[in-house]
Amino acid sequence: MYRIAEVLFELYLTEREKGGVPKRVLLDFDATDDPTHGDQEGSYYHGYYRQHMYHPLLVFDGESGHLITALLRAGNTHASNSSVALLRRVVSRLREKWPNVAIEMRADAGFAVPSVYEYCEKESITYTIGLITNARLEEMAEGLLDEAVRRYEATGIKQRLFSEGLYQAGSWQRPRRVLYKAEAMKQGTNRRFVVTTRDDTPEDLYEFYASRGEGENWIKDFKLHIKAERLSCQRFIANQFRLLLHAAAYWLMDALRRKLIESGVRRMQLDTLRLRLVKVGGRVRELRTKIRMHLASGHPGHSLWHALSLAFGGVYEQSGLAQVESRCHGCRRPGALVQRLATERRNIP
Repeated sequence: MYRIAEVLFELYLTEREKGGVPKRVLLDFDATDDPTHGDQEGSYYHGYYRQHMYHPLLVFDGESGHLITALLRAGNTHASNSSVALLRRVVSRLREKWPNVAIEMRADAGFAVPSVYEYCEKESITYTIGLITNARLEEMAEGLLDEAVRRYEATGIKQRLFSEGLYQAGSWQRPRRVLYKAEAMKQGTNRRFVVTTRDDTPEDLYEFYASRGEGENWIKDFKLHIKAERLSCQRFIANQFRLLLHAAAYWLMDALRRKLIESGVRRMQLDTLRLRLVKVGGRVRELRTKIRMHLASGHPGHSLWHALSLAFGGVYEQSGLAQVESRCHGCRRPGALVQRLATERRNIP
């Protein structure tokens, strides 16, 4: 399993470096729920989700959208559990590859714990992390919220105001910069708080934090469209293996989607891509120097395969039968990941 995770991380480094060494890497950490059934190892009831579950930890590149890694955890695990250990490993590999890269972490309030702050500050990692609202934070934002309500009552237009201040929770060793948003609208009022080491203005910082919502679409693709929540083995270690296999499948499908986007095809969810591109009848022949696909010329995904084969190189038509050739160029061909993973699996003792 370790070797499979290593292969996926190497793929990430290779893809991320296309176009030049990145100056910054934004790590989006997120925890998600994975319902369990029966007597599965590591299955526990989670009070927030109100179900028996696993609690996987996912890390995406917040700029490129690549899945970096996926770690399975027991259902009663706190959202931040193992995050520092995983962050330490990822940061070490990133700096080994790109010594001068700036690293940044972004996460929701589940990761708002001192151990995360302290590690990031020690390693010069910029962070932006949501905070759970409490009475002291509400008191800090009270004046701003009153102003937002006053403006809304005067204009009838939704008001969003931003400000910042220093805040120190009881478990923190020192105060930290906290920005906050106060909203007044027809539906009522709303306050949000974020702790950060960035130096942007409060409004820009909050918009940056809110943009992590795109990560929800990546998780949706991974869980629902790649079926990553189908971890049905009884043993916990077997389900971690299955999670990595789903991660490999995500990489394959996402690689195809990116190639299609480069060819001018609109972006699709992975379930749509799977239905139109993969779930089709045809014949595949793997030759010494090429992969040849025989597809019916009238099937609905023909145009996608045509665009994809051009992106990878090599396509021609024959009397009612579409023959799509993709020549092998090492890791550039789609089958390379499958071959590498199969090799790793054979080598596992």
